[in-house]
Amino acid sequence: MTIAPQTPQAPAAEPLELLRTMLEEQFALHTQRLTELTVYGRLPGHGGYDRHTLDVLAAASRQAIADAAGALRRMSEGTYGVCEDCGRPIPLGRLRALPHARHCTRCDPGRDGRPR
Repeated sequence: MTIAPQTPQAPAAEPLELLRTMLEEQFALHTQRLTELTVYGRLPGHGGYDRHTLDVLAAASRQAIADAAGALRRMSEGTYGVCEDCGRPIPLGRLRALPHARHCTRCDPGRDGRPR
């Protein structure tokens, strides 16, 4: 019995559309949040936030926007759902939990807290 090697495949079309919707919603949510934080930063009293907290929250929103945009770009390129390190498919459960994932759990550089 011969077993043909399988090539990595991205998620099926239906889950992919759900993931695309999730990513688009995250992109919009964090864009709106960044806009709010920017406005707060210009108000006297910073909308009740201290300057450092505003900076940290804005940086987190910028990163979330970049992550969502990157995942949407990979979808349009056809590389979404494939680990950037090993080339294997990223499990659907991981993508549901972390739709912008670029690595499988085995290759994720931050998985155990140590950089690769």
